[in-house]
Amino acid sequence: MDLSLILKLLGGLALFLYGMQMMSDGLEKAAGDRLKTILEKLTSNRILGVIVGALITAAIQSSSATTVMVIGFVNARLMSLQQAV
Repeated sequence: MDLSLILKLLGGLALFLYGMQMMSDGLEKAAGDRLKTILEKLTSNRILGVIVGALITAAIQSSSATTVMVIGFVNARLMSLQQAV
């Protein structure tokens, strides 16, 4: 592998991880307890969680965006890992 390719890969990964950290910090500050309460109610039941996830994915028409949002919620401690699964 070329050294330039490896550096680009590592740089891209670093930017991605930095962006995830910034998003998590922003979500944690902006959302607070209200969003956490809403997410707890919507994901209290696995079937309800699947339905809500499918509806959100259909509404924004991007499963990747839904996945990134859920990862951000878990990272910001707005959802537990059990709720996300």
